[in-house]
Amino acid sequence: MNIQIFGTKKNPDTRKAERFFKERGIRFQFVDLKEKGLSRGELRSVMQAAGGLDALIDPACRDRDLLALVMHLVPEDREQKVLDNQVLLRQPIVRNGKQAAVGYQPEVWKTWL
Repeated sequence: MNIQIFGTKKNPDTRKAERFFKERGIRFQFVDLKEKGLSRGELRSVMQAAGGLDALIDPACRDRDLLALVMHLVPEDREQKVLDNQVLLRQPIVRNGKQAAVGYQPEVWKTWL
């Protein structure tokens, strides 16, 4: 099992995801979206597993102007804008190889065990 958790240290759902895997003794790699973020390949892999880019965008994002801009861009430009502004992503993004879950979803993670 190769678990990666993408999120920010201050996000409560990201902290709950870390606690979920720690309590079960499962090693994971934490990637801070503010420091490193997702690469284009990782984003596409997560998009494919999660059901597209719209499933990754957080409708409750703090930056409402940026969110409105991204939602009105053509799909070809939307991916690059999200890569440049990863604060728009729902957290945490948890990957297990080709599988991915977006948001706090312990019921999905349990199926990976």
